[in-house]
Order: sequence, then structure tokens, then C-alpha cells
Amino acid sequence: MNPTTLRALLDNWEQRGLLARVKKEVDPKYELGAVIRHFNGAKPLLFEKLKGYNTPMVAGLGGDRGLMADSMGIMEAELIPKLIEAIVNPIPTRKLGTGPVHENVVMGEFDLEDLFPIPTYHAEDSGQYYVAGVMVVKDITGKKRYTSIRRMQFLEANRTNILITSPELFSQYEYFEERNEPMEIAVMFGVVPAVILSSQVSTHLYHTDKLDIAGALLGQSLDVVQCKTVDLEVLAEAEIVFEGKMLPHIRETEGPFGELAGYYGTISQQPIVEITAVTYRNNAINQTIFPSSYEERLPMALVREATLLGTVRQVVPKVKAVHITMGGVARYHAVIQIEKQSDGDGKQAALAAFASDKDLKHVVVVDEDVNIWNSDDVEWAIATRVQADQDIFIVPGAKGSPLESSHNLRGVSAKMGIDATYPLTHAKDFKRTSVPIKIDIAQYL
Repeated sequence: MNPTTLRALLDNWEQRGLLARVKKEVDPKYELGAVIRHFNGAKPLLFEKLKGYNTPMVAGLGGDRGLMADSMGIMEAELIPKLIEAIVNPIPTRKLGTGPVHENVVMGEFDLEDLFPIPTYHAEDSGQYYVAGVMVVKDITGKKRYTSIRRMQFLEANRTNILITSPELFSQYEYFEERNEPMEIAVMFGVVPAVILSSQVSTHLYHTDKLDIAGALLGQSLDVVQCKTVDLEVLAEAEIVFEGKMLPHIRETEGPFGELAGYYGTISQQPIVEITAVTYRNNAINQTIFPSSYEERLPMALVREATLLGTVRQVVPKVKAVHITMGGVARYHAVIQIEKQSDGDGKQAALAAFASDKDLKHVVVVDEDVNIWNSDDVEWAIATRVQADQDIFIVPGAKGSPLESSHNLRGVSAKMGIDATYPLTHAKDFKRTSVPIKIDIAQYL
């Protein structure tokens, strides 16, 4: 049975030597982030002691493809098929009367900074931030539940602000604001990678319950409990939960903050959240994700790969695999591997990719003999199979990502497709060299 709780996963990985413990006391201001950043968020770390607090903190759980798959009991190659299957066939949550997350309940007057550490990550960040919380909301009918990750800047006492980039979520907030009502939210910390991965599934495309998707990724129903002060359900075995309300008609300055692409974002006025309760397990384990690290990027990339694969397959049926790269900030660069059936398939695949995702800027299409997860192999295909005047096309003035700095200079982006496949009529000229035997290198070294 796959681990469905953070504690079970950490125990599993520690027994297998996959978890590293940081025994040295670490300052949540800069030092914590510096250690996580050293491993680019791709190494599971358990910080035993943070300066000024007694609670441990984990990071780096979802920044490596192999470990992401391992956390769900599958092989790395099964990640995208499993994700697609989970979206199509989710497993509903099971509601309990109570759960471990309610072992401790804090209400009334309290200061968030007294309870758990709030890290500061970058030199020019405007303050302390929560960045790993999985937020739960209901739609305006109260019938559908959605999750997403939203950064929250600590302001004072029990107040934070919150950055909303989703048009659907902001529209929902405006619905309540027009009625002069707060919008209820809950934010979960200390969850397994499957919950974070499922939170990145597009609400706009699928409108499905993301906790149910997480259950399908793990192969079993997840337990939820009712919150204490808001009408929402959260995971019964989340380590920490903030319950609260987004207040109407109040904004506070947010930013700058070091964002996904590795640059500081803009300063803007964002809504205020008033935390009404904090619930947590005994000996709670806190959780963070270093911004712009692989742990932030990989879940985004995997969800985009699932969508990209389905879209391109509609027009180029022999798509073998797709890859949204980490170097392309998990949304700007894609590599598509196809079994080419006719000349034109390469450019058609790239065009379909751009139609699939407005954020994509550069797409490379390669033959099935190229390893799309190896950047050297992709570069080799470009170097040896591309003639720029024939195999590259540019679409100027297209829609792009507001998170991308060069896009924001003009408000539009140019798209570039690179057909790095060889001409079918000259296949023999592009046959790769090979050695006709296999060896076990351990016998030689």
C-alpha cells in the first residue's frame, strides 16, 4: 500500500536511505532556503531544528521524477499515464468525524509567528512567506471542492495576504466581494507529493476534485475531516491546517518576491486572509518548497505534459513522449518525440503544442531515437538534423505567460518551433552509430 501521509512517506524513505536529516540548527531567514536551494529542491530533507522553534520542517519531496513516482508506488515512465488515468478515474475522498489534524486546535487571538516558522527566502523578498500550503476552496454553489497552491505573505498576528493568479479563483472571490462577504479557505501543510501534484491539474480544463485525483494517484481513498471554523474539508492526516477567510474590499501591498523563473515579481495590491483557526497534529512536521526549485517546477511540468501529450496526439497520432523541461521553467520549453509518418509531422506537432499551452515559447520535435530527457541528446539532434531556413518557424506577437519577464516588455511573445526530425527519404543518412553488444560495466571497473 502506498504511503498516503507525510509521516508514512518519510519513514519509508528514511528506511531506504532516501531521506537526509539536517541535524544542525537552521535559521528560517535565508539559511533554510540556502540549504534547499543547494540541492535545487530535488533532495528530500528533514530539518530537525529551526532557530526559535521546536518543530521540524521538510522540503525537497517532489523535485525529482524518480522520487515523485516512487512516492506513488510506480516507475518513472508511468508518471504521465498514471496522472491521465487519475484525472479520468478519480477516487472520492472518505469523510471521518475527526482525525489527527485536530489533535491541537488554536482559536481566538493568536500570532501565526508564535506557532510555526515562516521562512524568508530571497535577499529582496518583501517579507516572510508561506509557499507550500495547499489551499482548499469550494465553488460558489458549495458543491465542488478545488485545491491549489497560493503563496501567502505574513503581515501580522493572524493576517496574511494571498496572491491569486487563477482567473477562476479571482472571479469567485469577486462574487463574494460584490456581496460584501468573505470567501472561506483552508490551507494544508505537510502532505505527500501526490496531493501537491494533483493541485496543479487545471481547473479550467477538467473541473474535477483534485483530492479525488490524488487518491487515484495513490490507489486509495483519502480521509478528510470537517474544518472547525469554515465549511470546508481538509485531509485528516495533514500535519498543519490554517482555516480562514479572504476579506472583501481590503488589499495590502504584496511583493516583490522571487518567483518561478528566478526573477523578482512585481509589487501589487492583493487580498487579505484572516486566519480563524490553526489545527495541527501532535509533533507536527512543517513543510516548505523553495521557490523556483525543481520541487516547485516539477508538478507543474508533469501536469502540462499530460495535457500536451493528449493535444498533440490528436493531430500527430504517433507521439511517443513529451517533456516540459526544468531549464525552461517548467512551462516555456517542450521537447516532443514522435514516430514520424510523413514529412510535416514535426512542424504539425510543434503547432499543436503551441495551441495546447499559451505559455510555451520554444518547442523542439525529435525522432524516436533521441532521448528527450537528455538535453545533450536533444542538442545533438538540433545540431545534426536542423537547417534553420527550412526547419525553424517563428510565430510573432502571440499570447504568452505573465510570469515571463521578456513577455512583459511587450505583452506578447514570439513562438519558435524547431523540427529536429530527419527527412524520411534520407533515413539511411541519419542512422545512429551503435555497438552490437551489451556489457555490465561493473565487471570492468
